[in-house]
Amino acid sequence: MEFSEQRLNGRVAVVTGGGFGIGRAYSHRLAAEGASVVIAELDAAAGDQVASEICSEGHTAVAIATDVANEQQVTDMVAGAIEAFGRVDVLVNNAAMFTKVPVVEAAIEDLTFEHFEKVLRVNVLGTWLCARAVIPDMRKRSYGKIINISSGTVFRGSAGTMLQYVTSKSALLGFTRSLARTVGADGIRVNCVAPGLTMTNDIKTPERIEVMVARAHSERAIRKVETPEDLVGVISFLASSDSDFIDGQTIVVDGGAFMH
Repeated sequence: MEFSEQRLNGRVAVVTGGGFGIGRAYSHRLAAEGASVVIAELDAAAGDQVASEICSEGHTAVAIATDVANEQQVTDMVAGAIEAFGRVDVLVNNAAMFTKVPVVEAAIEDLTFEHFEKVLRVNVLGTWLCARAVIPDMRKRSYGKIINISSGTVFRGSAGTMLQYVTSKSALLGFTRSLARTVGADGIRVNCVAPGLTMTNDIKTPERIEVMVARAHSERAIRKVETPEDLVGVISFLASSDSDFIDGQTIVVDGGAFMH
């Protein structure tokens, strides 16, 4: 993946969940713009594969197997990133669990405590753990960019067994604003991106998801299927110094389905 700009030269970026789909695209784009990328991925083989791809393109990356919901693994991941590259400048909190039950408009009683808790642990607690782990190093240099990944579903809601996912992604909006106010004076910027329903080539798409994709397509001002390439630009912008005076914001990237 070639990109002409190098506005992230010398920066170090951690991408959680960087082994698949959108996270993989984020990792490639940040590396193409000059960043050394740490792929924090639960699936160690997938993380290694993406790191290998990036290095084969002449860029710099390492993979560190990480469960973002595990406090010790997150601590070790950030320590590993600092050992490898000296610091962490950018954190992209991309790792997330979608759902463990069928994506249908089912009754709320179909959700179990275990389903709900697991999604919240990964999507909310994991985001907090990763942010908490990188802030001390960022604070030392009075510089850092934390980018949380929410979802366009939070602005309209989604029925049935999507409840735990939408709840978790809604929490990230408040977390982003509160953390921005907490660390803004330390030179750390915290923003959020809310993608629309995005299709990736490395994830098989069940028929029920195809129906959701068609509906999302019809509701957009820009009538196209959203892909990871539609998201990487805003991530690189928020990771760069071009966004230094933007803080606590949520940018919706969904082709104009939700406008505010």
